[in-house]
Amino acid sequence: MSNLQQEKAKMTNQRWTICLMLFLATTVNYLDRQVLSLTWSDFIAPEFHWTNSDYGMIAGLFSLFYAVSMLFAGKFVDRLDTKKGYLWAIGVWSVGAVIHAFCGLVTAGIVADEWTMSFAGAREAIGTVGDVSMVVSVSVTLFIFARLVLAIGEAGNFPAAIKATAEYFPKKDRAYATSLFNAGAQIGALIAPLTIPFIARAWGWEMAFIIIGALGFLWMGFWVFLYDKPEKSKRVNAAELAYINQDEITDAALINAPIKENAKAGRKVTFKQAFRHKQTWSFAVGKFLTDGVWWFLLFWIPAYLKSVYDLDSTESAPHVFLVYAISMISVFAAGYFPAYFMKKKKMDPYQGRMRAMLMFAMFPVLILFAQPLGTISVWLPVIIIGIAAAAHQSWSANIFTTVSDMFPKYAVGTITGIGGMAGGIGSYFINQGSGLLFDFSANNNLKFMGFEGIESGYFIIFCVCAFAYLIGWLIMKSLVPHYQVITEM
Repeated sequence: MSNLQQEKAKMTNQRWTICLMLFLATTVNYLDRQVLSLTWSDFIAPEFHWTNSDYGMIAGLFSLFYAVSMLFAGKFVDRLDTKKGYLWAIGVWSVGAVIHAFCGLVTAGIVADEWTMSFAGAREAIGTVGDVSMVVSVSVTLFIFARLVLAIGEAGNFPAAIKATAEYFPKKDRAYATSLFNAGAQIGALIAPLTIPFIARAWGWEMAFIIIGALGFLWMGFWVFLYDKPEKSKRVNAAELAYINQDEITDAALINAPIKENAKAGRKVTFKQAFRHKQTWSFAVGKFLTDGVWWFLLFWIPAYLKSVYDLDSTESAPHVFLVYAISMISVFAAGYFPAYFMKKKKMDPYQGRMRAMLMFAMFPVLILFAQPLGTISVWLPVIIIGIAAAAHQSWSANIFTTVSDMFPKYAVGTITGIGGMAGGIGSYFINQGSGLLFDFSANNNLKFMGFEGIESGYFIIFCVCAFAYLIGWLIMKSLVPHYQVITEM
């Protein structure tokens, strides 16, 4: 056995344990944010008399809150560092998830002067109120507050996860590691329709928020004991630490300058410093144009299946499950194709990722055929939407990795936060706009490209989703045409 083989044989694998923790956190993250989308049309809207516009406003404001929070979450994670930052983030969003359950109790107290500790009693009291507009106004306001708390916490997930990935993986493995933990988004989305509607039907929509929200507190107990920086972790040996830090030698050779990340670990990056670099703008634009597509699929697909195909939340569960089952293709595609271009075609990390991202950007165009083929079978648009979801997640894993490829580790959280803010703003526009468009198209029997009513509204949004990635890729490539490593900020 060679020396290299001996070193590999002795290498610990703590980096994959950390990757598993990031995966579980992301799974919980997406479960928490999906409870509302899977309960509002069948359980919450009838109780509080919500319209598409009401739900669209709540979903849109969540995206906006998330956007603003992302801007500061990245700096927060960089300041506290990965371990403490992640604990704070998941603690806050778990509290936010749980307090959704109590919006009905507070609404009953305010509009019916019936302060009860029973969820069923609150529903009964709300049902006796004649002023429907008051019920709508109070309940929407309370859910917006709960979404605010959830958004503030959830904004910390990706800055912390990307920072942890940069700390534990060399560049050549980061897209693969990111795709693995980012698969938590699909797994969360897969589990959600198979559990949440059935919990809501059996024990009430309130218990769905409480049970799913409690998972985050369980995760925190494991994170406290498992995470330390590689150089401080007792679970990382010298061989694994050398493997993790292999890029310091490579990048130093590339730019003819020493890189001493550990010495710079305490460095802070200002927004002014971050926005000086075109790489920041490229990442932000890419996120702004494409994040909204994923959030639209996450928040509106159950409503789409109900509005267009008359499937309730339990009937549509297999369809929603299939969308996110297909999206699991990204776990393979997101890491394989950039690695192929880097290893086989000898491309640098940025060139390899951008080539792969161009491939991924082409698949969402298929979503243009979802509505037309839906006249044949509901399963055809479901399959097409699943392919678009897989393309997004493959794109997402790689656009995140461009940050850790080109920025120093101490800046990763801040830059990720800036991009997340841009993505959240884009998501706000598509979610808020969708709710307004769907109500307008339904109420005015809007006609567009052969579709009528709310179906025309969905087709318009699908057109936006279809070309968002190609436009994003072109702008990113024009801003940063070549690989440029930033060593000082």
